[in-house]
Amino acid sequence: MDSSALTSLIKQKALEIGFSDCGISSVETLDFESVKLNNWLQNGFQGEMHYMENHFEKRINPNLLFENAKSVISVLFNYYKQDLNDNNEKYKIAKYAQGNDYHYIIKSKLNELINFIQTIYPIATARSFCDSAPVMDKVWAQKSGLGWLGKNTCLIAPKAGSFFFIGEIITDIELNYDKAINNRCGNCTKCIDACPTIALVAPYQLDSRKCISYLTIEYKNEFDEKIDLNGHIFGCDICQDVCPWNIKYAKVHNNKELISSSKDVDWDNINKTDFKKTFKGTALERTGYERLKRNIDANYNSTKQ
Repeated sequence: MDSSALTSLIKQKALEIGFSDCGISSVETLDFESVKLNNWLQNGFQGEMHYMENHFEKRINPNLLFENAKSVISVLFNYYKQDLNDNNEKYKIAKYAQGNDYHYIIKSKLNELINFIQTIYPIATARSFCDSAPVMDKVWAQKSGLGWLGKNTCLIAPKAGSFFFIGEIITDIELNYDKAINNRCGNCTKCIDACPTIALVAPYQLDSRKCISYLTIEYKNEFDEKIDLNGHIFGCDICQDVCPWNIKYAKVHNNKELISSSKDVDWDNINKTDFKKTFKGTALERTGYERLKRNIDANYNSTKQ
């Protein structure tokens, strides 16, 4: 089977499985991105996410993750919804976390795609990735023509927006490769202007230490009394919600796997037992009860001041 036919079948199957889009890029060493990543780390913008400092060489060279790598298959999975925050809820949860943990969903679909590839091309070997290894997913998706990296550092897909999970398959087969598309943010700075903590310190530069998503999920210590989480208790979508590409093009998903798990929760009085029962198998389980309670208390205290 020639590369054109194989590429076409892979992309068709990816859509059948439920992915929103699929693009393919040739494996290369990410020299330009390595400089940007190093500068970001040197600025301390990773905060307590020390795992971002690990395996630097693997992040920029897929051959160190997967021997004889030839192609990176990138996929998008839509998670946009009319979320709980639209109902004047007291506390806010990022859209991606309002359902089952995406890692398991995406990984399962990626492995299904690998099984398909090996059925039609038995000598192929491949490995799937979804936030499970040092892979620069947004970079590969951009190189695969699925979108561009916006000023809020999110991947923005034309006529679709940015509310997507990203997954990759690295394989040892050569395929037809897509071309990257030009950045289309133009002069817009709505994401930067809207960030309440000024975490977007410059276009395309995120200081995680100021980001509400980082503070409510990754940050492990107690908060400074002056902190204002803007009602958020897990993650934040502000810089995406104001993006014109989302306002115009984002469409509500119909993925049954993403079932809301946080309706009718009495956040102010939630206890550890209820937390474990309600959020088992969800993104909120990762943060744990203590940190979630810390986030709730921080918002409660800020409204009293």
